[in-house]
Amino acid sequence: MLHKETLTMNRTPIVVAFTPNYFIPAATAMLSVLEHSPKDEGFHFICLLSEPMPEELVNRLALLDGGTGRLTYEWFELKEELLDGIYIDPKYTIAASFRLVVADLFPQYDKLIYMDCDVIIRQDLAKLYREFDLGNNYLAGVVEASTPYQIKGIERIGAKVGAYINSGFLVMNLALLRQDKMSQKFIEALKVDYLEFPDQDVLNTVCLGRILALPPYYNGIRTFMQEEAKEIFLKYYTETDWQMIDKEGTIHYTGQKPWRAYTIKFEVWWATYFRLPKALREGLEADKKMIALYRLFSLPFVRPSFNVINRFRRKYFK
Repeated sequence: MLHKETLTMNRTPIVVAFTPNYFIPAATAMLSVLEHSPKDEGFHFICLLSEPMPEELVNRLALLDGGTGRLTYEWFELKEELLDGIYIDPKYTIAASFRLVVADLFPQYDKLIYMDCDVIIRQDLAKLYREFDLGNNYLAGVVEASTPYQIKGIERIGAKVGAYINSGFLVMNLALLRQDKMSQKFIEALKVDYLEFPDQDVLNTVCLGRILALPPYYNGIRTFMQEEAKEIFLKYYTETDWQMIDKEGTIHYTGQKPWRAYTIKFEVWWATYFRLPKALREGLEADKKMIALYRLFSLPFVRPSFNVINRFRRKYFK
């Protein structure tokens, strides 16, 4: 039964795209959203599916908010015809490209948040949604701290260095995107086969000059947390930004995934996973080696010792 106060609760709309084999990462990401917002805030997750979600998993996800009614869901099965003729890079799934047409798919919303599922959110997204003003801009996202190699690619596609955002976390101005018929422009731009990061490159080129920068702690990609990448990071951001990302920034696992391998902020993902309702994760396969590694790192002194050894290895054995 819903608590009385949830019936009139404000709900922040958030779009996620995933398949059944990404159910646990998606649920873990959603839990992190819930845990980092006030208890009187609600969220409506719009789940974009490129294949049907088994009813059993849909029912399990309903357990995530512990019966408080803070989370509601909308399931939207996508048809590939919506992206007819686009190039799909073998490294990515078609689901990643559906964020480009959400403005047309959901005319009931003028604004929403999009997030990838390989994240642990550590910011209040309800506050961001309510207070961030997009003005006359299509999107807001976090600007990447581009390496010299990446700079060449950004310039080659006609995007702007220092303004090139990562598309894994976006605040989207759906009203303006619909008004200017941007979905059609995105689809046309995706029909070429030379883009390294197809949907991300398209957003950065087609929306050039109409993208606002979010503070970097809203999307802490891997290179925002690697010591060896700090010098490049500081060309774009500050030492304060670096420290804030480490302590409370959203973690975006853009490289190795913590449910498959040891990586940056590995223990944060697993700690969140173990806070999922037991009935939600029960019987669903989890990597026993990764669980054992997480438990090892939970012991006093193990992780600090490992970090010292790892920093030494990276410094002297590159």
